[in-house]
Amino acid sequence: MNSELTGVLAIFLISLLLAIPLGRYVARVYLGEHTLLDPVMGPVERLFFRLSRIDGRREMSWQEHLKAMLGINFVWLLFTMFILMNMAWLPLNPDGNPSMAPDLAFNTAISFVVNCNLQHYSGESGLSYLGQLWLMFLHFVSAATGMAAAAMVFNALRLRQTAGLGNFWDYFIKSTTRILLPVSVLIAIVFVFRGMPMTFEGKDTLVTLRGDTVQVSRGPVASFAAIKHLGTNGGGFYGANSAHPLENPDYITNAVELIAQFLIPLAMVFGLGYYLRRRKLAMMIFGVMTVGFLLLVIPNMVFEIQGNPAIGAMDVDQSLGAMEGKEIRNSAASSAYWSILTTVISTGSVNAMHDSTMPLSGMNELLAMMVNAFFGGCGVGILNFYIFVIIAVFIAGLMVGRTPEFMGKKVEAREVKIAMFTALLSPLLIMGGTALAAWTFVHDPALPWLNNPGFHGFSEMLYEFTSANANNGSGFEGLGDNNPFWNISTGIVLLLGRFIPIIGPMAIAGLLAGKKYIPEGAGTLKTDTLTFGIMIFSVIVIITALSYFPALVLGPLAEYFSM
Repeated sequence: MNSELTGVLAIFLISLLLAIPLGRYVARVYLGEHTLLDPVMGPVERLFFRLSRIDGRREMSWQEHLKAMLGINFVWLLFTMFILMNMAWLPLNPDGNPSMAPDLAFNTAISFVVNCNLQHYSGESGLSYLGQLWLMFLHFVSAATGMAAAAMVFNALRLRQTAGLGNFWDYFIKSTTRILLPVSVLIAIVFVFRGMPMTFEGKDTLVTLRGDTVQVSRGPVASFAAIKHLGTNGGGFYGANSAHPLENPDYITNAVELIAQFLIPLAMVFGLGYYLRRRKLAMMIFGVMTVGFLLLVIPNMVFEIQGNPAIGAMDVDQSLGAMEGKEIRNSAASSAYWSILTTVISTGSVNAMHDSTMPLSGMNELLAMMVNAFFGGCGVGILNFYIFVIIAVFIAGLMVGRTPEFMGKKVEAREVKIAMFTALLSPLLIMGGTALAAWTFVHDPALPWLNNPGFHGFSEMLYEFTSANANNGSGFEGLGDNNPFWNISTGIVLLLGRFIPIIGPMAIAGLLAGKKYIPEGAGTLKTDTLTFGIMIFSVIVIITALSYFPALVLGPLAEYFSM
């Protein structure tokens, strides 16, 4: 067990050590400074702008950034719907997998466009290779969308007074060509050498250890798994996701996948400090996020390592921990670490079944997604945190009797209203959706939704809407979710939960950028201090507790006390 804990600590430290130089590199990319990839990627980027007739050097307002972002995402949504509903006759379908039904295609298309990858289908049987490749393309562009939005906010914070906030297309293309693509290639190479398939051939016939002959799906798994984690996407090539031995063959690939999904969310925090030349601010943000992460991950590891007391009462050996739903090659400690990391940063990939984790572990996984600001996904995590910063600045200003200010700009009623609307939207979508699902099920208990009625069944429905709103994609898989109700309802939540939390911070940053800069004085509230970090953390805890405690009581807490 000590070696398992040492392994988890080493994975965390390696992630941190790699993220610091990557953060510096990210800042240089967005600042337009020279990088080693300029000779390689520069011509590719110029070719794109020449063919598309887009001027990547033109300064855009925050409204123009939004129009570009929403417009291109709508185009991707339409293309994805077409491909998913016509896979049966399109090429690259050696296994003859069928096309998707309209409601499932609607849910899947939205899910992958918005970087959530909530999967109401099984990957190896639900998609052709063309479908998998198109979703892999969305892995790249959905992650780059969030990073480009964050780059615009970085620029708004850096400039003193301006309406021009860089160019969305420039940030978007560079996020793809300079960051996501080269790092994904390196990760995919590691995966190929560790045994992940990378082929366009169909199913292969294998003989199991028991002597059974089985058909095993293959495909371009290594490249898919690389960007699914680096881009905090999480959608699995296989239905079992990273619990599948061909999508996560051994401890080395498990460690690389953990590092990969943590890398960019960490780097974006450090990149903010380098971009603004305010490293103390970045360290304050990193400190708050890390404390929140550790307060979730350490208890989860303890709960899963200790094992299941109900199973222990049956004289079943629990020395390896609570191993139901887990792979022996990954261990209870590593699986518990993964369960929080993937929910904290909105990846949503799994190497064990969250539906089988202990009740309080499930509660922490829910809390990680409900907060959605402790590192979070590519770019969007720091945008979610920015909302809490604005609220904390406003409250702190009221407490000391001064007009709230952040980065030399007055935070006034309009910005606070946007921040509060953005913060309160998540509880409305999550608990409103769960209440609708519970009401529907009660009035028609014959619906094939819940394999586990009672408290755990409520947690399954709560988890599904929480995952959709947080753009996470993981699930309590005891829920029967491939039906029109869940496909349509979560599809709507996916759209609102993705774009409004991006639009809100971009609007606030754009409005503040247009205001007159106020130099710091003796009475200026310092926002890069331990005191302000505690203030932000307190705001996050209070908003989360007040919003979600009743729902958590009805689900995982009730299940825990009933054991």
